[in-house]
Amino acid sequence: MDKVNVLIIEDTPSESDALIKVLQTNNYNVVGVATSFKEALELFYHNAVDITIIDIFLNGNPDGISFAETISVSPNPSKPFVFLTSSTDRQIFERAKVTQPFSYLMKPFNELEILYALEMAVEKFYAQPNVFLSEEEDTIISAEYLFIKKGKSLKKVLITDIIYIEVEEKYCNIITEKEKFVILISLTKILKLLDDAMFCRTHRNYIVNTEKIIEIIPADNLIILSGNYKATLSDTYKDILKKIRTLK
Repeated sequence: MDKVNVLIIEDTPSESDALIKVLQTNNYNVVGVATSFKEALELFYHNAVDITIIDIFLNGNPDGISFAETISVSPNPSKPFVFLTSSTDRQIFERAKVTQPFSYLMKPFNELEILYALEMAVEKFYAQPNVFLSEEEDTIISAEYLFIKKGKSLKKVLITDIIYIEVEEKYCNIITEKEKFVILISLTKILKLLDDAMFCRTHRNYIVNTEKIIEIIPADNLIILSGNYKATLSDTYKDILKKIRTLK
């Protein structure tokens, strides 16, 4: 698993230092701190940013809003962002609201507020609300990553690194080349959210990444995967043979 990358846009050193401390303590990775609109754009577009924390006022100007407007010109923002401000100006709030921030925090902030805001931002951005509040699920699935709640922080797993998924009741064991971990999510939902062009069910308890298939042995109901992992192929799901053009 990798750390979630956070960009901080804040021109007050004491505030940015406090944010860095909270984030690093909770296993987030700070990719940089921008103190101006120009620097914010440079860091945003030259780093793999997952979430941005934006101070609305930079050097006395509402350039944080300008930054949010810039990255929100497409129908959907390119990444979730959280506003952080001490301003109580209604006009500023209305302008900020138009950019559709994924959370809005007032200064002074505390640790839990920041952590909850990051979780909410990921939930809202990927349109999977209340996942981290539920006792039934602890994972957001995007096109590129799994965002997994671990303690008070979020971790991410690259979707393409997944070799296969083994289902055990309401838990899913995620197997990658580097590690195995367990997420709490229903089979129905994980199948719905994963790309069906890449992931295929081969048994009532197995979902495999078709790009990781090395060999299929129908006579033995067996699939050999990269890393010498094995998955079961049941008769019900042998349609996978029609989808796999080449068997190595």
